[in-house]
Amino acid sequence: MDFRTTPVADLARSVQAKEISARELAQAALDRIGALDPTYNAFVAVDGERALVEAAAMDERIASGSDPGPLAGIPIGVKDTQDALGYRTTHGSVLFADAPAATTDNPFVARLRAAGCVVVGKTNTPEFAWCANTANAVFGPTSNPFDTDRGPGGSSGGSAAALAAGMVPLATGSDGGGSIRIPSACCGLSGMKPSLGRVPGGGTEPPGWLDLSTNGPMARRIADVTRALDVAVGPDPTDLRALPRPEASWLAALEDPHVPVKVVWAPTLGYATVDAEVLAMCERAVGVIESLGAEVTVVESVFDADPVDDFLTLMGACQLRTMRPHMGHARWEEVDPVLRLIVDNAESTTAEQLLGIFDRFHRMNLRLVELFRKARILITPTCSGVAPLVGDLMSTVNGESEANWVQFTYPFNMTRSPAATVCVGLSDGGLPVGLQLIGPQHGDLVVLRTAAALEAALDVDALATLPV
Repeated sequence: MDFRTTPVADLARSVQAKEISARELAQAALDRIGALDPTYNAFVAVDGERALVEAAAMDERIASGSDPGPLAGIPIGVKDTQDALGYRTTHGSVLFADAPAATTDNPFVARLRAAGCVVVGKTNTPEFAWCANTANAVFGPTSNPFDTDRGPGGSSGGSAAALAAGMVPLATGSDGGGSIRIPSACCGLSGMKPSLGRVPGGGTEPPGWLDLSTNGPMARRIADVTRALDVAVGPDPTDLRALPRPEASWLAALEDPHVPVKVVWAPTLGYATVDAEVLAMCERAVGVIESLGAEVTVVESVFDADPVDDFLTLMGACQLRTMRPHMGHARWEEVDPVLRLIVDNAESTTAEQLLGIFDRFHRMNLRLVELFRKARILITPTCSGVAPLVGDLMSTVNGESEANWVQFTYPFNMTRSPAATVCVGLSDGGLPVGLQLIGPQHGDLVVLRTAAALEAALDVDALATLPV
């Protein structure tokens, strides 16, 4: 069984129809993890016994005539920043390497489990999910299934690598600065950052990254992502940022995938440097969108300048808040040195500075409000370069090492915008390249419909699927 060739909907229907058991699906995932994870290091914890017990309970539920849920028997990996019952949540940090096992699921994982999913393990992440490639001092680096000398991006890199290699058909991620979109682009997946508040981010602890980060499911293709979103979206009483439950099923958005009448193509957003090969591939994909009936307007600038300093300042303040109680930890010196530097710099950040950052977020969104009066989708490259080397923070852009090769993703965390990435092909070196689709405030469905239409037009499975 290869999870890369069968949609999640078909797997769940087969379980519901008793054509295959949930236990067989779980065992297939465990077998594939056992065979491949020594190469890719996508998983940091696997509990096969627990997974098989959960799957057997699902089979008993089906045998009794009970509704197993729309994701019946689907094996999932959970990002190691999110609580899953029975697993420790280490955040990829030596500070939490010996944390006790979680006694409950976080609300997002709980919804997936209630819909029928079976958790098979936890997936790797950089320490406290702070950067765009996946490695840490506890579990080491994760490799990219398209090239084991490359990383999968981050911070949901373990989930992305597991999906690209076909270890599981569905996984969880979170996106505070691109952490779903970046690894999805690096690993040839379709990824979606929902609008802030769509997927519950509540639970027993306050949100780690304030208004920047949102949870979201990850899968190989947008139909699978949408199927998981359909059960995940909706308010949770512990999430102060939660949006109301949408009235319509999100799956209905895929019944008529199409591109909007008008779209905007911003190849640099006004400040980014893009690798020439990446840009050429993205421009070809924009041409495909145009051939599907969209009127494409090219704009040279969306924002006046790269908002990276504001992003790093706010992220640093959030990390300081999270990490300060652990500064006396015996292994503090083993914390990622760049992360420690960011936290040290945050010591001097004032409340007035933070409020000024949120003021600028507001002004960035006003730019998008004006843009979306003229078009329904904004298009950019997802990343400036392809996947970096294993454990490296830098990619190569036009032959030069570039630290900020993710300049296109974090602005849309700052504006809370829904944004997706679709693979538009492989570089000459065989590495995936993604195109980013951004929608207006709470315009998740137009993003999903556009992504589905582009996927179909490009025949992404033919472009970017590893050999079975």
